[in-house]
Amino acid sequence: MLKSVHPLLNAEVLYAMRQMGHGDDLVIADTNFPAETVARETTFGRLLRIDADLPGTVRAVLSQFPLDTFVDNAARRMEVVGKPAEVLPIHAEVQREIDAAEGAGKFKLVGVERFAFYEAAKKSFAVIQAHERRFYGCFIFKMGVIPPEQGF
Repeated sequence: MLKSVHPLLNAEVLYAMRQMGHGDDLVIADTNFPAETVARETTFGRLLRIDADLPGTVRAVLSQFPLDTFVDNAARRMEVVGKPAEVLPIHAEVQREIDAAEGAGKFKLVGVERFAFYEAAKKSFAVIQAHERRFYGCFIFKMGVIPPEQGF
């Protein structure tokens, strides 16, 4: 275990995130997402796993991963088929994790149609599959920057 590194962040996840740069996308998905298939098409090329629920996984990732302040869609969620405006409990829980990590109201989850989400996920840097069985627990986060004046 390392100081100040969330214990859910395993070596492979840390390795992948360390390679990412400003503007790269990271998918965090539920157990129903075709994660292995999609991950093969990403820059990283293989699936990463965190054996925790989705909010816990997002909390761990956002402890090290800055969201991009230069775009309006730094945090995206898969929309419910036929009900694009519906916000499920899993979406609200992840929004609370985003608010806790980045500041309330700073980033709002933006909905993406299911098949458009799959295509965006294939273009991402990497995919992390969480141990989450609730439907539509699929998110894409765009990496931001850490300013020089921010300490360690």
